[in-house]
Amino acid sequence: MTQKPIFSGAATALATPFDEKGIDYRSFGGLLDFQLENGIDALVVCGTTGEAPTLTRAERKKLVAFAAERIDGRVPLIAGAGCNDTEKAKKFAADARAAGADALLIVTPYYNKCTPDGLVKYFAEVSEAGGLPFIAYSVPSRTGVSVSPGTAKKIASLPLAAGIKDCGDITGTARIIAECGAGFPVYCGNDQLILPVLSLGGAGAISVLANIRPAQVRALCRLFAQGDVKAAAALQTKLLPLADALFSEVNPIPVKAALCGMGLCKNLLRAPLTPLSKQYEKPLFELL
Repeated sequence: MTQKPIFSGAATALATPFDEKGIDYRSFGGLLDFQLENGIDALVVCGTTGEAPTLTRAERKKLVAFAAERIDGRVPLIAGAGCNDTEKAKKFAADARAAGADALLIVTPYYNKCTPDGLVKYFAEVSEAGGLPFIAYSVPSRTGVSVSPGTAKKIASLPLAAGIKDCGDITGTARIIAECGAGFPVYCGNDQLILPVLSLGGAGAISVLANIRPAQVRALCRLFAQGDVKAAAALQTKLLPLADALFSEVNPIPVKAALCGMGLCKNLLRAPLTPLSKQYEKPLFELL
């Protein structure tokens, strides 16, 4: 299977800044500028880190449109469009295209756990409604749904399929890469495993850590692509403590605290998410 990648290297799964009135677009613009200035390869909005399930349909569309205008084609803009309701996901996908997204990130349906055939049908219908290339997003720790290697191969055969973001264990990711073939992009969704996934033939990473360290995550991917595995390994090892700290509590709680500590946005999250617990603040800020 051969698909042209939406991107190779590092993409940031962007946080969504809030203020007391709603989405803080001034801070969001600053986050986008920070990423572009640090050479990120692609940007994802309305994903898990962006608290997409708490955003209204109108907010999602406006967020994508704002990002598209700010980015102005400099890097690919990927918009989250998944849902546990196929019809809603189709609307999100169509909205993302209308707002200027270049591609979709479609998470597996959560709560309404479906069969493997249901998964393939879901990705086919949502991507067709959006009319954009898509990356399937497998994150079983959140959705309770795992994409098996065989199902991944079927998803990869869909006309608009352009990759899979896998957040499972390294063995499962390896099997997906083996089943889909070298030409189909598989992206790491776990910051602790970027280099191992690259070494297995992965196309890059969709990263939480890149919210605060975009240049370093991009450098890690570039070093490997250039054949400097030793330097890439040293950088992966150096980044591990910070990557761990960003998952001391459920994402995006720690990364919102980190971005606030860097002066990039307020430490506001939408319920049921709550600010980072006190015992995790000091270790995180010391690493920053």
